[in-house]
Amino acid sequence: MADELGILKGNMDKAVAFLQGEFMSIRTGRAHPGLVSDIKVDYYGTPTPIKQLANVTIPESRSIQIAPFDKSVLKAMEKAILAANIGMTPQSDGSVIRLTLPELTKARRVELTKLLAKKAEESKVVIRNYRRDTIETLKKQEKASEITEDDLKKFTKDVQDITDSYVKKIDEVYKAKEKEVLED
Repeated sequence: MADELGILKGNMDKAVAFLQGEFMSIRTGRAHPGLVSDIKVDYYGTPTPIKQLANVTIPESRSIQIAPFDKSVLKAMEKAILAANIGMTPQSDGSVIRLTLPELTKARRVELTKLLAKKAEESKVVIRNYRRDTIETLKKQEKASEITEDDLKKFTKDVQDITDSYVKKIDEVYKAKEKEVLED
């Protein structure tokens, strides 16, 4: 039984980590390397993330600087950033690319909080699906007489407690990101 709970916690940890990664890619008023680091650039025929091709730095709170290790990939990076449609236009001086984040409007901030809420709810659904799958496994074990009915009730309660704690973690991650988006 400890195996099922361990697997459940591992899967739920992955769901929370995935949500945090999703939230990093959502632009707030502050620059963050996560906004561009996973954009794929055509590097000699292979789609490669920017983070593998360049040093991404934040010189100011609202700007991103991308310094490619190989200057020949600069034009391809500019094209990839434009194609990613992240709301910023790359400016190149021949050796580095600079991106400046525009000021977020109130309407855009509200729109972003709705997107955050949607992604948080999707993560909660994933967590609940893991709970359902684990409980089904427990019921099968009880039917096969591998565990007793009392064990089933106890383990089901444990699974629910774990689920509740991860739903709470998702809420905390969401509230933190929402606060960041709504700050001026």
